[in-house]
This record gives sequence, C-alpha cells and structure tokens, in this order.
Amino acid sequence: INGCAMSVLNTIGHGFHEKIYENALAIAFDKRNLQFSQQKQFPISFEGQNVGIFIPDFVIEDQIILELKTIDKITNNEKGQVLNYLRASKLSLGIILNFKHAKLDWQRIAL
Repeated sequence: INGCAMSVLNTIGHGFHEKIYENALAIAFDKRNLQFSQQKQFPISFEGQNVGIFIPDFVIEDQIILELKTIDKITNNEKGQVLNYLRASKLSLGIILNFKHAKLDWQRIAL
C-alpha cells in the first residue's frame, strides 16, 4: 500500500484533491494485483435499525480500511474517524495516507 502511495505521490505530486489520489491509487493497486474495494458502503445500525452508512475510500484485501487525506496534519479527529470505521466494519487495521505535503504522511491505526 505504501509503495503504491509513494509511486502516486512521486508521479503526480502533492497538494491535489483527495479524489485524484484515490483514482490514481486504484490504478496502482490494480497494476500490482491488490484486491480492493473503492467507496464500499458499510451500514450503521442502532437497536437493530439501519441509521446510515459510512464509506471509506478503500478496503484493501478485505482486511484494511484505507482513508486518504490532503490536510496539514493528521490529528486525533482523523484517527477517531478511522477507529469508528474499524469498529463498524469489524476490521482491525486502518491506514491514513496524507498527500498534502511533498513527503507522504501516514498513520497506522489498529484495534
């Protein structure tokens, strides 16, 4: 995942909107035969009733939530978002990739 992200960042550059990196990563994952879902919807329930959905940028190999950002700094807000995604999806590993700067910033989040 990080190798694909580095390739995208080195080729495209930093500072674009998240969707550009998302689309480029999908191409990179596909070329490297990584199994992924893009914008997969997960239901959120309360007392047995559906109250909404959450949509992570990617689910990699049915195991990892991957969330992309173009922000100054990854904060507890972004980490909390991914933790909520992990709890709701029942997955145990998440990664935040931040493409804002020339150097890739990333955080690994585990339950």
